[in-house]
Amino acid sequence: MGQEINSSNFQQRDFEQFNQCLAAETQLLGEMLRGGKLDSSDPVAGYELEAWLIDAKGDPAPRNAQFLQALADPDVVAELATFNVELNGPPETLAGHALSRMQHSLEANWFRCRRMAESMGLQLQGIGILPTIRPRDLTLENMSQLKRYIALNQQILRLRGGRPIDLHIDGDETLLLKHDDVMLESATTSFQIHLQVDADLAGRYYNAAKIASAAVVAVSANSPFLFGRQLWEETRIPLFEQAVSVGASDRTNRVSFGFRYIEKSIFEVFESNLERYPVLLPMLSDDDPQRLSHLRLHNGTIWRWNRPLVGFNADGQPHIRIEHRVVPAGPTHVDQFANAAFFYGLVTLFANADIAPEARLPFAACRTNFYSAAKEGINADVEWLDGERGSLKMLCLDVLLDQAQEGLTLAGIDHHEAAYYLDVIRQRLQTGQTGAAWQKKWVDRHGPQWRELTLSYAEHQQSAQPVHRWSL
Repeated sequence: MGQEINSSNFQQRDFEQFNQCLAAETQLLGEMLRGGKLDSSDPVAGYELEAWLIDAKGDPAPRNAQFLQALADPDVVAELATFNVELNGPPETLAGHALSRMQHSLEANWFRCRRMAESMGLQLQGIGILPTIRPRDLTLENMSQLKRYIALNQQILRLRGGRPIDLHIDGDETLLLKHDDVMLESATTSFQIHLQVDADLAGRYYNAAKIASAAVVAVSANSPFLFGRQLWEETRIPLFEQAVSVGASDRTNRVSFGFRYIEKSIFEVFESNLERYPVLLPMLSDDDPQRLSHLRLHNGTIWRWNRPLVGFNADGQPHIRIEHRVVPAGPTHVDQFANAAFFYGLVTLFANADIAPEARLPFAACRTNFYSAAKEGINADVEWLDGERGSLKMLCLDVLLDQAQEGLTLAGIDHHEAAYYLDVIRQRLQTGQTGAAWQKKWVDRHGPQWRELTLSYAEHQQSAQPVHRWSL
């Protein structure tokens, strides 16, 4: 949903015309996929990182307009809240030293952003949920003044009949809250991992991403607290799902894990978009229908945890990429690309297996694994292939890390580079210290001092040491 729109005021005829265009473009995409018109070259990797601006006390600083104007970098853009920004980097063919090149690119961009923030008396922080965020920070006054965000809020509330958002999260503690707008979403920031794939194999990669999600969300968990409550290891998951809920049914929630695997083609997802999800932003476009502008805009308002996207190569050829949204921001850049390496390796191996793993793991179990892992982290008990059950931590250590190494080798990633990043995951598992675990241990030792926690986290983040090495 990164593209800006021209207006936030819509009439019924706008929805009718948009739906006509959406139906036509959905049919066109199906024809393009069946005709082999989409890219089928080697996988390409990419990322997006959402970050917080915080002040000297560790509180969110709603100043992204001034920050972005001074920075003037097209790869750094606004997010929903004025205390968030998003950093983007160039894509890399998934081979050789792609992971370290992406990390170095992000580090260079982060350094420029951090220096700009410091010149404004601020800090830049990558963390799933900022411990100091409060409900009173999440108001429309702190919404970035882009028309797409204004319209998004209006349309979500329209579909809800004006009813407030009901937030209910049961974790180690329970949080009950009513909120009047979609700004709860802005409390969740992520490290989104992209993988452009052969369109003919996109369904296999999509299923593989879903199967890998439980392990990836568990090892990357970094969001245990919200509004002073200790909830899930990765509280972003229930928070985001409820923050933009339209209140109709589970099958039309805008944020979800989904309800089944792809059976034949990735086109099934776009058919589902057309059939099940009401249009939120009926912004009509004069683009050539081949650009699929209406289809892409509509897809951008459905935030599946694994979301297929249609994009275009430099030569104009359309492609399919999978956006993996389960990973939180932080704790450090090496941690983030270790998470990416784990994801890329597992997905590559699963998608190219002779016997598809989706044939060996019922979707209901895959879905349950994901939510158990988000709630309990690496200590979750999961069902794996062929009905095997056990600790997710031991599954990762005994099976999945080796499979991720095999998958990265299959992709052509340099062996030593793959081993380096996966060893970060291994040590995280062996020490039991994920980002979420470190935050909880810090609070156990020092008490619920949210500003001090935030500043201590910031200090450790700047050390660039992976989180399994952080002290209390």
